[in-house]
Amino acid sequence: MKQEPKLIRKGDLYYPTKEFKKTALVNSEKIYKRARRNPKKFWAKMAGDLYWFKKWRRVFVHKPPYFQWFSKGKINITVNALDKNLEKRKNKVAFIWEPEPVGETPRVFTYYDLFREVNKFANGLKKLDVKKGDRVGIYLPMIPEAIIAMLGCARIGAIHSVVFSAFSSQALKVRLQDTKAKVLITADGYYRKGEIIDLKKGADEGIKRTEVKKVIVVKRAGNEINFKKGKDLWWHDLVKDEKDWCEPEIMDSEDSQFILYTSGSTGRPKGCVHVCGGYAVQAKATTKWIFDLKDDDIFWSTADLGWITGHTYSCYGPLLCGATFIIFEGLLTWPEPDRWRDVIKKYGVTTFYTAPTAIRMFEKYGTGFLEDYKFDTLQIIASVGEPIDEAAWKWYFKEIGKTKRPLLDTWWQTETGGILITSLPGIGPFKPTFTGLPFPGLRFEILDDKGKKLGLEKEGNLVLLPPFSPGLLRGIYKNPEKYLKTYWTDYGKKIYFTSDRAYQDEKGLIRVVGRADDAMKVAGHRLTTGEMESAIALDKDIVECAVVGIDDKIKGQVPVAFVVSKTNKSKDQIKARVVYQLRKEIGPIASPQEVYLVNDLPKTRSGKIMRRILRNLFTGE
Repeated sequence: MKQEPKLIRKGDLYYPTKEFKKTALVNSEKIYKRARRNPKKFWAKMAGDLYWFKKWRRVFVHKPPYFQWFSKGKINITVNALDKNLEKRKNKVAFIWEPEPVGETPRVFTYYDLFREVNKFANGLKKLDVKKGDRVGIYLPMIPEAIIAMLGCARIGAIHSVVFSAFSSQALKVRLQDTKAKVLITADGYYRKGEIIDLKKGADEGIKRTEVKKVIVVKRAGNEINFKKGKDLWWHDLVKDEKDWCEPEIMDSEDSQFILYTSGSTGRPKGCVHVCGGYAVQAKATTKWIFDLKDDDIFWSTADLGWITGHTYSCYGPLLCGATFIIFEGLLTWPEPDRWRDVIKKYGVTTFYTAPTAIRMFEKYGTGFLEDYKFDTLQIIASVGEPIDEAAWKWYFKEIGKTKRPLLDTWWQTETGGILITSLPGIGPFKPTFTGLPFPGLRFEILDDKGKKLGLEKEGNLVLLPPFSPGLLRGIYKNPEKYLKTYWTDYGKKIYFTSDRAYQDEKGLIRVVGRADDAMKVAGHRLTTGEMESAIALDKDIVECAVVGIDDKIKGQVPVAFVVSKTNKSKDQIKARVVYQLRKEIGPIASPQEVYLVNDLPKTRSGKIMRRILRNLFTGE
């Protein structure tokens, strides 16, 4: 049997093999030059891959800080995700739902199955007097009805606002009050680490003092709930007599499609508004090209639908490409650490897209359960959510990618709607800790605080230049002042400020080192938490780490590190190694004031480290 070749290595750069490059959808660097020469023409060509009821008049209209893509075009994303696929893919599997309980039967939806369910639910919403422009709250776990609910709203022009099911009732309430949603879709409960979580209880609390008139409840876990007649409706009762055809609402390209809130870890959450035309174009183009999706691929993004990654790459993107994908209800490491591996094997997953936190969690369990597994169906592995440190990158590349699969690091935000920076798998290069190149048609620069463009290897603020990306947010819901102040003030109304810090190497590859607000100034020197954490994580004995800046009378701020070790070494030994790594990788200025050895780090349910809580240990807040 012919052995699969490894990626081509040139120094610290990796390139796709000749075999991979030959079959890749995009395999020539010329695409960057063509797109750079005329970005509007490039995106217009991408838009031509979708069905429009009426073609746009102008590709891009810019009235800073506001802009439009595909002005006056008419579209409906569900026609492109569902109806269009019925011609050739009617009986093809759209997605497979893998429940957390191992013994429970998965649910499989063909494109025709999904089409019918979405239309029935859309008709059910109309029966509740939900109309174009109405906001609908979705507070659901990772179950098929979450996808059906999103698509059902989009079918009739209602604006969905998905709230992560692990968020508190108060977080739900804030979002429902802001959107003034008239309907909430939730479930009785769901499984998490073998336990049933009572989601309806949180929903009942969350709708108090809101304008929610009806609550649609999916029967998922069968747990006993408080069911209020007249206000609560079972999902199955709502749809059982509905027709499986609903006329799609004709939407303007700039009509709102959904509102998705940032997590609110730095204050009141911001409702990012995404629109119908530009979002659909960007979702399809990035999913198809970045993940090299072909008709026989099985795609698995592990992201929850409550996040933008879930919206774009666990729902809309794969459907727009006519792909088959997986959604998974539970924890990737439950009931055994290799559950995620078994899902890949069970369904023959070809593209695996997960977060650095998950990768480090896999690494924590060791490689014993991976020794006899080749991951031979995988063709692409990818990372999302935060900058991936070098140690995690190398482990992922070696143990899961077997040094043979392109490893794509991806950068984007809730605000951008889709991936904006990554190296394309058929072109490369791939470099540890570097996200890669801007997606074709996009222009990024790295500026200092005064707006001066910085040279290579100089860290600064990452900004996006016009004509921007079609999927970029069009506003913060009901808060134009916040929109202007957050994104269009630091460098004027014509430059989008990402609030991320980054630098470029000689190949043009961008390394995102962390948030600008995760930066600290130590004796006048600016350091980012991401950069320091990446340095610490290079120590093979350290599984996970977090760095925060605390006030210091002399230096202004000093770093403090929290580390999780997989050895029994003493705190003094661990501290010495952390100090050594930071001094070696960054310099003496990065030496921490203190190193705390901990068993675990506080995280959100999505797996992101809550540095704010660690910082509050010192501020007393």
